[in-house]
Amino acid sequence: MSIAENLADVRRRVAEAARRARRSPSEVTLVAVSKTFGAEAVREAWAAGQREFGENKVQEALQKMAGTADMEIRWHLIGHLQSNKVRKAAEAFAVIQSVDSLALLEKLDAAAAALTASVGPEMLVQVDFAGEATKFGAPEAEAVRCVHAALEARALRPAGLMLMPPWNDDPEATRPWFARLRALRDRLLAEGVPPGALRQLSMGMSHDFEIAIEEGSTLVRVGTAIFGKRQVRP
Repeated sequence: MSIAENLADVRRRVAEAARRARRSPSEVTLVAVSKTFGAEAVREAWAAGQREFGENKVQEALQKMAGTADMEIRWHLIGHLQSNKVRKAAEAFAVIQSVDSLALLEKLDAAAAALTASVGPEMLVQVDFAGEATKFGAPEAEAVRCVHAALEARALRPAGLMLMPPWNDDPEATRPWFARLRALRDRLLAEGVPPGALRQLSMGMSHDFEIAIEEGSTLVRVGTAIFGKRQVRP
């Protein structure tokens, strides 16, 4: 199937999952994760109506952005952000989904404030419930501190929470992790965090995005189901 056909299928599944959860499909934004695929794949998806794209690495994203500069695209950084790439990320991305520590938040906010007299990128706090050594994310207590600190940011715009749960071949096995992130969001709202700062829940990828939507996801990060198997770079 072509990228356009894959996109149509994913959008159909997004809509069906939203309706099962008695939600409007318009509440869910599809982020097409184009990592390891070139600018031509992005162009093909864009021609099929996709406007939100996600990348894991800043340098790869910058090259892709240069190759698609003639198109209106909203770029999300979904991978770990290294300190030495903070300024470039603050300048290039509309959304940074992977803020995973107070130190990173402060550096990113300072860079965004230095770059612009207006508002900087939206940011999500990446939460790590499982404590997996191979993944990034803030433990729950640190994530809560990040949310509160983000409310005082000079340039960053707090927008919500992101989760990358432990992998499981059974999508249903990820449901409790998604429910836990939603519960954390609800707790923070009950404690007085403004709804606008927690309007997004980024959770769900190609193999489990339907479960994530049923549990309240507003941003799904889908790569393989759109572009095919990842291209391995030498």
